[in-house]
Amino acid sequence: MKPAVLIAAAALLVAGPAAAQNASQIASVRGGANCAGCNLFQAELGNLTLKNKNLSRARLRQAEMSTAIMNGTNFSGADMRDVNAYGALFTNANLTGADLTNATFVGAYLQGARLVGANCAGTNFAGAEMDRAREAESKAKALK
Repeated sequence: MKPAVLIAAAALLVAGPAAAQNASQIASVRGGANCAGCNLFQAELGNLTLKNKNLSRARLRQAEMSTAIMNGTNFSGADMRDVNAYGALFTNANLTGADLTNATFVGAYLQGARLVGANCAGTNFAGAEMDRAREAESKAKALK
């Protein structure tokens, strides 16, 4: 291979992970900050308490959120495809218009969550508590 091609390939490998997520935004959210529209791709948010935060329109694809406490948090319009939220608490969370495609909410607590317009295709709600969850409740229960 020509040296210019090798340099270009190396630059793509180095730039790839940096473009995939924003480490400073992830650190900010882990510290308890609001972060609407942030790039939290593959963020490790498991076991955290992030109540009443604004993560609307955030890119949370493939994020780890198992056993997190997200009560009252705004995820409206968020990209939450392939999220793992096993056993997490989403009481009164706003998931309006969120893309939950292939996400896992096994054993999660979604009481009073707003799911109006959420894409629940392939989402696993097995064992999830969805009492008073709004709109997509019947769709979500059908997917259990």
